[in-house]
Amino acid sequence: QVRLVESGGGSVQAGGALTLSCEASGYEYSSYCMGWFRQAPGKEREGVASTDNEGTTVYADSVKGRSKIFKDKLRNTLLLQIDSLTPEDTGMYYCAADSVCTYCTGGDCPREETFSFWGQGTQVTVSS
Repeated sequence: QVRLVESGGGSVQAGGALTLSCEASGYEYSSYCMGWFRQAPGKEREGVASTDNEGTTVYADSVKGRSKIFKDKLRNTLLLQIDSLTPEDTGMYYCAADSVCTYCTGGDCPREETFSFWGQGTQVTVSS
């Protein structure tokens, strides 16, 4: 009974920043690989960032250099910070988790297929 609940979405002006959170329950949080994905209107869901159980992080090219993913272990929460937001960052952001961590190579990382559990999403809208 894995449960993931996202929060922190909203509307922000381009150039601003947001911090999204994902509260996890129902499993051993520290042993899971977790990530963030997003889906813009009319587009397929794409990976944003992920972190494994050792703290290693992976970022999509679209957010590399302006995003941070990390875990707040005390609160069983996964966080995602994105700076320098643009309208292209608009979309529904989903938290994902899996009991095993698959090492992603060859680009197009993180990959949706490697995660089994998903939250309901939180909307992010960036205005120009």
